[in-house]
Amino acid sequence: MFISSAFAQTAPAAAGGDLQSSFMSLLPLVLMFVVLYFVMIRPQMKRQKEHRAMVEALAKGDEVATSGGLVGRVTKLGDTYLGVEIAQGVEVQVQRSAVVQVLPKGSMK
Repeated sequence: MFISSAFAQTAPAAAGGDLQSSFMSLLPLVLMFVVLYFVMIRPQMKRQKEHRAMVEALAKGDEVATSGGLVGRVTKLGDTYLGVEIAQGVEVQVQRSAVVQVLPKGSMK
């Protein structure tokens, strides 16, 4: 009365299509990675490459903006640090990687 009848289940199908079903289950994951690569990873690598080229091409007299908001003229070049004159007679040292933009000549007055 309280216990229902139990019926035997049929045996599962042969494993011939198992490889195809496992590949199809991985397909969305692979597609997500491909989309992620083209939308996020590739543009970020391109920006890093452009930034590295800009920092390596710095020369004395270039007017730069730093990530901290300082704007100045490059006076000294080192391997990892730059001397940047931010006002008449005021020079600070900043890391090369802190330079985010090279300004057009004459933008500082």
